[in-house]
Amino acid sequence: MCGKIRCLLVVVGYMMFCSMTTLFAADATISEKLDNRDCVKCHASVVQDVKNNGARHLTEVTCLDCHQEHPPSGSNAIPLCSQCHDPKVKQHYTVDNCINCHYPHYPLLMDIASVDADLKVVCLSCHQQQGQELAKYPSKHAEMSCAECHPKHATFKDCLECHEGHGKVEMSYQDCLRCHQPHMPTVVKYDTSIPSPYCGSCHTKESGLLAENRTKHHDLSCVYCHKNQHKVVPECEICHGRPHGEGMHKKFPNCLDCHVDAHALFKD
Repeated sequence: MCGKIRCLLVVVGYMMFCSMTTLFAADATISEKLDNRDCVKCHASVVQDVKNNGARHLTEVTCLDCHQEHPPSGSNAIPLCSQCHDPKVKQHYTVDNCINCHYPHYPLLMDIASVDADLKVVCLSCHQQQGQELAKYPSKHAEMSCAECHPKHATFKDCLECHEGHGKVEMSYQDCLRCHQPHMPTVVKYDTSIPSPYCGSCHTKESGLLAENRTKHHDLSCVYCHKNQHKVVPECEICHGRPHGEGMHKKFPNCLDCHVDAHALFKD
């Protein structure tokens, strides 16, 4: 009797061993055939984050492109950013601790004001043109942290949140941009449609003289003479040629020796 029981136990044990072997083999087969549709079964919130704000992590890669292993089949479930973002390709990819700014499932939703790093170095490693402008044209903006104007990535403050408009002239943010670029604000360039009151609110003396002037200069806009860029002073001869005799021009080569001020050429 005991022999039959032992025989039965051996048979049952063998059957259990075969079943477990088949089960493990099935698990391995399932793991090998895992595809992106399986991820949502366990990681629903992550999949939704990528769907909502994944940017190129949604459009150019899939879950399995990044997560090439999954426990228990592998231990490297979390990839290095350099797997795709090669530091040799772009300076920005050389910055340490990517997770400080970017969370992989919503990589462009960054609260840069809370970044624990030299923020300007991090930002300008990607936004190189803006960095070159700040360096080439020093201003108070160049001394500020990027987060003071850009509290979140791809957002910016309106100029008028920090600066007053010109004098009593009502201005909008778009009006500011007609003359000033935020990363080189002292390089003032404009087109021929800029209203004279924008200029006159700072240049009050010149504006007042022109208002009283009874010559044709009174009817010209500021940018008609001071074309394209702030502080450009044209030569009188550009418009007036040489209206006096050669002897007069030779004796008085500078028009302002006689006419004193282009904004105040009074005429009785």
